[in-house]
Amino acid sequence: MKRVSTVTVRKRIVTVFLFGLLLFMIIDFRLGYVQFIIGDKLMDKANESWSRDIVFEADRGKILDSNGDILAENVSAPSITVVPRQIQNPQKVAENLANILDMPEKKAYEYVTKNESSVNIHPEGRKLSEKQEKAVRTLNMDGVYLAKDSKRHYPYGDYLSHVLGFTGIDNQGLMGLELYYDDKLKGEKGSLSYYSDAKGKKLESIADIYNAPKDGLDLKTTINSKVQTIMERELDLAVAKYNPDGASAIAVNPKTGGVLGMTTRPNFNPENYQDVDSSIFDRNLPIWSTYEPGSTFKIITLASALEEETVDLEEDEFDDDGSISIDGTHLHCWKEGGHGHQSYLEVVQNSCNPGFVNLGMKLGKEKLFTYIKDFGFGKKTGIDLQGEGNGILFDPEDIGPVELATTSFGQGVSVTPIQQVMAVAAAVNGGNLYEPHIAKEWIDSRTGKTVDNFENEIKDKVISESTSKELRYALESVVAKGTGKPAYVDGYRVGGKTGTAQKVGPDGQYMQDNYIVSFIGFAPADDPEIVVYVAIDNPKDTLQFGGVVAAPIVGTIIGDSLRAMGVEPREDGLEKEVDWPEQPKVEVPDLIGLKKKDVTEYMTNLSIEVEGSGDHIIDQEPKAGSKVEEGAKIRIYLSNKKDRDSD
Repeated sequence: MKRVSTVTVRKRIVTVFLFGLLLFMIIDFRLGYVQFIIGDKLMDKANESWSRDIVFEADRGKILDSNGDILAENVSAPSITVVPRQIQNPQKVAENLANILDMPEKKAYEYVTKNESSVNIHPEGRKLSEKQEKAVRTLNMDGVYLAKDSKRHYPYGDYLSHVLGFTGIDNQGLMGLELYYDDKLKGEKGSLSYYSDAKGKKLESIADIYNAPKDGLDLKTTINSKVQTIMERELDLAVAKYNPDGASAIAVNPKTGGVLGMTTRPNFNPENYQDVDSSIFDRNLPIWSTYEPGSTFKIITLASALEEETVDLEEDEFDDDGSISIDGTHLHCWKEGGHGHQSYLEVVQNSCNPGFVNLGMKLGKEKLFTYIKDFGFGKKTGIDLQGEGNGILFDPEDIGPVELATTSFGQGVSVTPIQQVMAVAAAVNGGNLYEPHIAKEWIDSRTGKTVDNFENEIKDKVISESTSKELRYALESVVAKGTGKPAYVDGYRVGGKTGTAQKVGPDGQYMQDNYIVSFIGFAPADDPEIVVYVAIDNPKDTLQFGGVVAAPIVGTIIGDSLRAMGVEPREDGLEKEVDWPEQPKVEVPDLIGLKKKDVTEYMTNLSIEVEGSGDHIIDQEPKAGSKVEEGAKIRIYLSNKKDRDSD
């Protein structure tokens, strides 16, 4: 019998041991790899094989005005999710769903018999009405689930439609603020996960897993809904009166750059945006429309000339015979025969084209166009909305004497309304050019606490405070004594400038009897709280002048808005210069303390209405010092002297 040596046995034992150790290390390494490296992936795959998810949409954040009033919100509108493998009687379920959702039974049957883990009925089963939701809950059908969902609601209807924008069926922002701030408004989806067997049947022994959705943040804006309502009302009246091709209006706070209101005609209801042509909701005219500004642009020429001390409004004079010749081209004043001999303050009041051409020539190409660019023209303002235009300026190499001259009074360049508003805001607020913005702060929808603020951003310092003050006075005189008188508001110091711009047709030529008329105004003139711009495109059956059409609209918006904002009236502004046949207003006398018989002498200019009984006047409305139309009604309140003394 062959004997195995001890050495050989040892070698075999060592070999087996080493082989076993290697095998153990491989298994151990593999277990470690599975456990620590790919374990999460394998677990996810297992969960994916056995679990099913019902998605719950997060509540989209609300959009609020500056006072917290709701501009956009959500209303409950759940959607249907079907799990076909859980349905015992697909024919009956299909009949029920077809009746509830007003869809063909055949189509409903296809949904409930699909070879899928879960099915969304689209679009009939999305955003159910309250009646449909109640019907689904009442029937309590196996395999039919109501997933939390909502749809967007805009309480003000078509007001502010181009600014707010709208959302799609999946609550995704598609336009306006809804699109621009979609990431923070939409929140994060949640889900309800349950486990099922290979056939899709729910495993009742394993608990469901609920991951709550994370709601979006609420967006508070700079919009003042009272100002917005006033603007919407006035533009509706303008459209009814003038039947224009379009209209737009903007109001901003010149001290912050915040937009107080913005509106466009034609407009639309964001909840039914599919009912209008896309050209209507795609064009937010205040930021998109680009056209020659006309005389509102003279504010920039004037501000530049004042800053460079090129002109003294009181001392310097200009003779206007109706036209001025530049490099062989005759540029005419809007008034046939001209304005004659004027101070430069009167040039501003009269909106005299030759006078502003003369200012532009004194400034020169480099200086004027440097100021124009510094005021923000030729580039986007950076407002937090999509679709903003750049405007068009002359290329520097193309600027000759004629181009310089026409630019001086707002012809030959193209700008957007938002550019004009922000430039004028800078001109009257002390010289600070702000970036316009609508968003103000983000708010946690559950706690109501502010989580982030938007800073007011100053882009440039364009003119000095002293120049701004002089400019404000000049523009106030335009409203009190010049072409802007229809924008005058009793009790408030209003400054502004008219604009009448001839439109350019598709052939590049100026169109006949087709103008965009505009007015830009601000108040109070010594410390502006609001700047308002209104443009009416091709108003019908009227004289197409900014002073005739747009100025009265701006005056009404400014007056009503200041009252809504709580700005108290004052009587320290420039007196309005009255033109025939207009009659000057009458100052209301102080009647309190007089006897009833003493008011007879005031009844020649005013109508007196009596309230109460007695001999002595204890109160009156309007108050003393107010300016009213001749023949206006003044209400006095009577009492006995004894009663008054006891008050």
